[in-house]
Amino acid sequence: MVSQRLQPFGSTIFTEISALSREHGATDLGQGYPTFEGPESVKQAAIDGLRNGWNQYPPSMGTAELRSAVADRWQADTGVTVDPDREVTVTSGATEALAATFIGTFDPGDEVILIEPYYDAYPVGCALSGAVPRFVTLHAPDFRLDPEALESAVSSRTRAILINTPHNPTGRVFDRAELEAVADLCRRHDLVAITDEVYERMVYVSDHIRLATLDGMAERTITISSIGKSFSFTGWKTGWAIAVPELTAGIRAAHQFLTFTVPNAMQYGSAAALRIDDSYYGELTDLYRAKRDRLVEGLRRIGLEVYEPQGTYFVLADHRPFGFEDDVSFVHHLITEVGVAAIPPSAFYSISDEGKRLVRFAFCKDDPVIDEALEKLAEMG
Repeated sequence: MVSQRLQPFGSTIFTEISALSREHGATDLGQGYPTFEGPESVKQAAIDGLRNGWNQYPPSMGTAELRSAVADRWQADTGVTVDPDREVTVTSGATEALAATFIGTFDPGDEVILIEPYYDAYPVGCALSGAVPRFVTLHAPDFRLDPEALESAVSSRTRAILINTPHNPTGRVFDRAELEAVADLCRRHDLVAITDEVYERMVYVSDHIRLATLDGMAERTITISSIGKSFSFTGWKTGWAIAVPELTAGIRAAHQFLTFTVPNAMQYGSAAALRIDDSYYGELTDLYRAKRDRLVEGLRRIGLEVYEPQGTYFVLADHRPFGFEDDVSFVHHLITEVGVAAIPPSAFYSISDEGKRLVRFAFCKDDPVIDEALEKLAEMG
């Protein structure tokens, strides 16, 4: 029996879409996992870890090797030093880092500002911790953050704001002005900022700015990321949270009783990934930019209004030219009649109707998979 706090999330549309897709053998542009894998040298490091005895419990906070690699990568990217022993916590992917952050940071009744459309784990984090979500909606076509909407969402009980950049599912990469507005809000209202930056290496038209590097934000920001997206090893479920010791203490207290630790050999491999030559990141961005353009151009040819993403490996499009009532019916048609799986974005909104006119496609797929899906979709035109 599902608890009352979790009942709204006990049965999700994604489970139904996944089952329907398998039943019909649909070409999968729905789920956000790559159909290719990362560097062989990184896989070999994990194999070496297994063979060299990294098979028992590692420290709950993460192996020293991986925590040091996270800290070194942060310094290389930002020029800022973090303490791997006191400010880095290794978690079972970014999703567990989020759960540990919510449970370890908030008390029941605390309010957290969520930007919608959102990753579906965010409101679940509120439910797990007893926090109350307050929603601020991004609007098409540019999906910019509205400072006035952010300000109006703040109350005397507001404790934090959660920012996902690059943003899933819109593909928006928030610019300096938007993030300065968030930072100003946090400083004036003494808020904690949580940043989900798992798509940090998939930025196509601008720079990825880390909120924690803005003035006065290092001491109030929890930065979350993972190996899965940047290295195409989503099944490794290796993530981390970077925060000052006062915030890290809460994360670690929750993490200890959520998963306690993360598979040892995967940490060994993840440390090797973070120490890879910087040229890898440029090649990854070029790869995904080409896949984005391939899918965007194809979707436009068949008549969809496409919102070209600035980052991530997702594309949102407006399906209304095809005459369907909402996104769920459109996706159901795609799977059962066209043979292509996609995601209905209304699942990423609280009560907003904006998601009903949208559909989300993933381009983290081999080119033949993208081409096969486009060929099937072309038959709708």
